[in-house]
Amino acid sequence: MNTQRLIDRRQFPRFALEPMYTPVSARLLDSEVFNIEGNAYDISEGGLRFELDRPVAPGTKIALQITLPTMNHEDIGPGRSVFVFANVVWLEDEDQPGPYKMAAVFTHFARAGDRERLLRQFATGRYRAAA
Repeated sequence: MNTQRLIDRRQFPRFALEPMYTPVSARLLDSEVFNIEGNAYDISEGGLRFELDRPVAPGTKIALQITLPTMNHEDIGPGRSVFVFANVVWLEDEDQPGPYKMAAVFTHFARAGDRERLLRQFATGRYRAAA
């Protein structure tokens, strides 16, 4: 695959994350509970590359709770996470044992202030650009 083509398609810069310190929880939209656990690899304002304990097929609409490791430690509870609705766009090696790597494009932020909370984290300079 032509890497230059991928870079040209990206609307937002991506930032690398430490997977073991960046938990992600997901739920299908017909569920009320974030019951699929995993970790994030990189993030942008428009999407996320991550892994989950079970595969989610491309085209599936999901809700994600993303907790960045450097979120403001004064924030308590759900204020430490960003909530988004997203569409899964690819799934890698679904026929192999998990965890399952995938990517999703954000369709919208779930709560007022979630987008701004994420952008403030990017502006801190703590995150390096992803390749």
